[in-house]
Amino acid sequence: MRELLGSFLSNDSAFGRAMTHCGVAIGANLMFVLFSLPVITTGAAWTALEYTMLRAERGDGVINPFKEFWKGFKTNWKQSTITGFLAAALGLFLLADIRITSQADGVVAMLRIPLTALLIAEVLMLIWLFPVMAAFADSLPRLFRNSFYFALKRAWTLPILLFFHVFPFYLTYTDAQMQPLYAFIWAFFGFSLLARLDAKLMLPVFVPYLPRVDEYGDMILEPEGESAWELPEEAETAGTTAAPAHAQKSEKEILEEMQKLGM
Repeated sequence: MRELLGSFLSNDSAFGRAMTHCGVAIGANLMFVLFSLPVITTGAAWTALEYTMLRAERGDGVINPFKEFWKGFKTNWKQSTITGFLAAALGLFLLADIRITSQADGVVAMLRIPLTALLIAEVLMLIWLFPVMAAFADSLPRLFRNSFYFALKRAWTLPILLFFHVFPFYLTYTDAQMQPLYAFIWAFFGFSLLARLDAKLMLPVFVPYLPRVDEYGDMILEPEGESAWELPEEAETAGTTAAPAHAQKSEKEILEEMQKLGM
């Protein structure tokens, strides 16, 4: 009986792996909530959460969520904070315009349709931009361009991502009776579940541009003369660079960048 119970509770069992994943999700979520309290750092906190979930998804899930979150936060805080501030400003502007046009009549009222479309496009771009920012080191304009490329390449995921990133917040806002329960979910694991969904749907298209890892998420160096970082032909044709040109860099530069990415 003791051996059976020990096997059930071991880290290698299905129950042990499930509890490990739960611990990572809760730890990363608590870090996100804590680092989002200043509000202005919410963008950087979300990128760090995406970074943590990408690391958990790519390896066996046995990571230190606090260490990985902090690494993702300090690596991307500048770009993510700027992006979050600009996105919030644009979003508030569009929401204000939609509200104004909704109360108007005639031609002005019809403007709410393109304004709503712009708001949806912004949300979709941000859904992809923060994970791309977490996975790759590049300039902000190129990260925008790469996000657009990846989103088009996985266009079938767009309605799924939009639904799960919008409807839960809408439900939380409108269902006052259940708000205490929703607050508990968001505080402990809600945000990390969204980030894990992003990782599951987006990582397959990221992998060809990331350093190779083994089953535990540890990086594997390529044999001399081989390269795992060259862009596929379709990416070059699209005029985008999904990651820095590692194949043209020295081994020292490659190692430094791989350490930064941590992927």
